[in-house]
Amino acid sequence: MSVQNNAKVDRHISDIVGALADPIICHGNEIDSPPEKIRTAITLQRLIENMRALKENREPIGTDAEAAWYLSTASLAMPLPSEWVRIYMYTFNQTCKLTNNEVPQDLRQEILDNYEMGLLNDLKTWIYKVRTENRKDVERTERREQREQVKKEKEDLQPKMFKF
Repeated sequence: MSVQNNAKVDRHISDIVGALADPIICHGNEIDSPPEKIRTAITLQRLIENMRALKENREPIGTDAEAAWYLSTASLAMPLPSEWVRIYMYTFNQTCKLTNNEVPQDLRQEILDNYEMGLLNDLKTWIYKVRTENRKDVERTERREQREQVKKEKEDLQPKMFKF
């Protein structure tokens, strides 16, 4: 296998691990983690998105469930503009479909116009970027700590010529 293929495989493995272990992005830091049903929907949608992205040979993005959770937490900090309310309701409806929950007729938002879909895709791209940067930071920190540990172990093995 070539180096490029190895890097691609490593990235796909990292994406799968990330789908299971990445943090769930919310607006603000005071929010607890989402309820179990939402966490399960986010994980399932992340795995589905990874498979779709792999099949379509593109970068994955965030999911409707992640966007719904982010927007629900953002709505606690400030009122959402009308287009973001429609986007939230759309992502909420998509998440409910995945979890086999019925949405009342007056809360249904089945489609978005092109502008709103563009806003949603931008949000999902941003969510994916934030959560993968977090994972990369953690991986870099772990590698740095491992290198420092190996260096310290080598220094400890080296005989001490002088005592200071």
